[in-house]
Amino acid sequence: MSDSWSVIVMPLIVSILALTVPGILVLAAGWGVRRLRILALAPVVSIALLGVSATIAPIVGLGWSPLPLLILSVVAAAAAYGLRRWVGPEVEDRTPRRVAIGGSLALVVAAVVIALQLAYVFGAPSNISQTFDAIVHLNTVAFAVDTHDASAFHIGATSDIGFYPNGWHTVAALAAEVTGVSVPVAVNAANIALGAVAWPLSVVALSTALLSERLAVAVSSAALATGFGAFPILLMYFGVLYPNAMGYAVLPGGVAVVVHLLRSRGLPALVRAGVLLLVASAGVGLSHPNAFLGMVALGASIATVQLVTDALAHRSRRRWITVGVILLAILLVLVFLWRFSRTNAEMSRWAPWQSTAQSIGEALLLSPHGYTITITVSVLVITGLVTILRTPRLLVVAAPMAVASVLFVLVSGTAVGNPIREMLTNPWYNDSFRLAALLPAAGIPVAVLGAVTIWDLASRALRARSSRRSLQVALAVVGVLVVFSVGASPNIIRAAQEARGAYALTPTSPLLTSDEEALLERLPVTTPQDALIAGSPWTGTSLAYAIGDREVLRKHVFGTFGPYEELLNNDLRDIESDPRVCEAVDRLGIDYVLDFGSQNVWNNPGVGLDRKGLYDLTPSQHLVLVDSQGPSARLFRIEGC
Repeated sequence: MSDSWSVIVMPLIVSILALTVPGILVLAAGWGVRRLRILALAPVVSIALLGVSATIAPIVGLGWSPLPLLILSVVAAAAAYGLRRWVGPEVEDRTPRRVAIGGSLALVVAAVVIALQLAYVFGAPSNISQTFDAIVHLNTVAFAVDTHDASAFHIGATSDIGFYPNGWHTVAALAAEVTGVSVPVAVNAANIALGAVAWPLSVVALSTALLSERLAVAVSSAALATGFGAFPILLMYFGVLYPNAMGYAVLPGGVAVVVHLLRSRGLPALVRAGVLLLVASAGVGLSHPNAFLGMVALGASIATVQLVTDALAHRSRRRWITVGVILLAILLVLVFLWRFSRTNAEMSRWAPWQSTAQSIGEALLLSPHGYTITITVSVLVITGLVTILRTPRLLVVAAPMAVASVLFVLVSGTAVGNPIREMLTNPWYNDSFRLAALLPAAGIPVAVLGAVTIWDLASRALRARSSRRSLQVALAVVGVLVVFSVGASPNIIRAAQEARGAYALTPTSPLLTSDEEALLERLPVTTPQDALIAGSPWTGTSLAYAIGDREVLRKHVFGTFGPYEELLNNDLRDIESDPRVCEAVDRLGIDYVLDFGSQNVWNNPGVGLDRKGLYDLTPSQHLVLVDSQGPSARLFRIEGC
């Protein structure tokens, strides 16, 4: 595969366009183009359109391509325009010109910084994550491209799941389909797009919704989006949790819509905000259920604080009754969602990784997973919290951070048997990594408030001493440089270095070694196009589908095995002496077998023993060695069955 980053340019452009243009069309038609805080919602709206159009496409006889996305985007834009005309005009403000320009420039800089961070993590445009879930995600993208179907009811077939959120897969599959690049390159392009474009836009959407469209808010929120190892880098190498990363990238946009709904006045604004909330919920939910639960939890915290604050201000019995009914409804929704989203014991057995005191410190300073504390972020967060304590009406800004911190402390710093931990964090599989990655989305608005507070104090002090415009400009430049410095902080550097190791392609890589990848890349030459290949997914052989463009018996480690596949998994090595093996080969239609030895993705000798018949095969009359590279990468053709 090519190591030149030029190969990723076109799929990256396609991914960025897919994540922005559909949403901009709809928002422009229904809400106008005058407000940055609205246009910044483009990614979460786009993901909703991507997921829905990909699911509808096969129903109406279309393959997955830009066409169904374009059709649905036009229809949705027309509906949004019709809604705008039907409900009547709402009172519209306009983002000041200097804020729009300054915020846009800050977003461009943030995009470049995050793109460079992720390019460093990936190491090369075609490198894959050497982690467990990379197997199914890469093969699922290849499956969507191969079948021209990225429907949420289709892509789960790679792991025998009837419905699988398809937000992330639609973008990666579209990048591969349109540009013709390999699946690994398309995957990395989609991930750079979600991290560098969708994430900072969504952060700006939430911060401006909570704190107004000031230049300091727009610039500092875009800059702070570059400064956390916990997101997006952490989810780019742990798991690997690509769909979760997509959901978290647009989650702040979904929460921002909750703020718009709460602050809407008049029927037109309420109707538009309500419709937008439904669309945003679909966008976050079609990315990942965990992200949707995060959006609900953070949005509910904002709603609770905002409603109680308003009720205290008005002190009306009628208002308190209304607020009480709404809060009860929110509680019932939360109980239902948390009960419905519970995971079984096998999937939720993750243990805490630290003490309660350590977890509290990490949550407050937004530096989980033991990452180095960033002084700038710490100062901004502390300043923001102090400002909130001095100005109680700003408590709504801290509400999401409080909820995310409680969830993180419970999951990472309390015992497994803690009933509150099990009740609240089970839907996240009791997984500290997933909730660590939620902290930046929840905490950045508090840090932005701290940045605005410091800026206002410094500006007033400077104006009291001097009215020279040049000094004010110099102060602004210094402030921007300081807040953008978080993008190269020790926190980011450590996270990027750890993640880079998970993408390194070496002779001893856990999932796919350099020898094994080279052999897979030769499959189009060494095997016919209709070949069906068996092998143990634990060792990376199933990536013959995503990398070698050849059908494999098993696209993921898990799934439902029939009796013939079970027989192959345990006894293929006995093909010369056990006639049942040939029968199973014939029944399944197997043509080739990949043997990558017994090393598995978890580097655990006890893993994958249920496929012991697929390891360490010996060339024989029935197993003819066709290709090999290095000590353990071998391709056999099955003959005589």
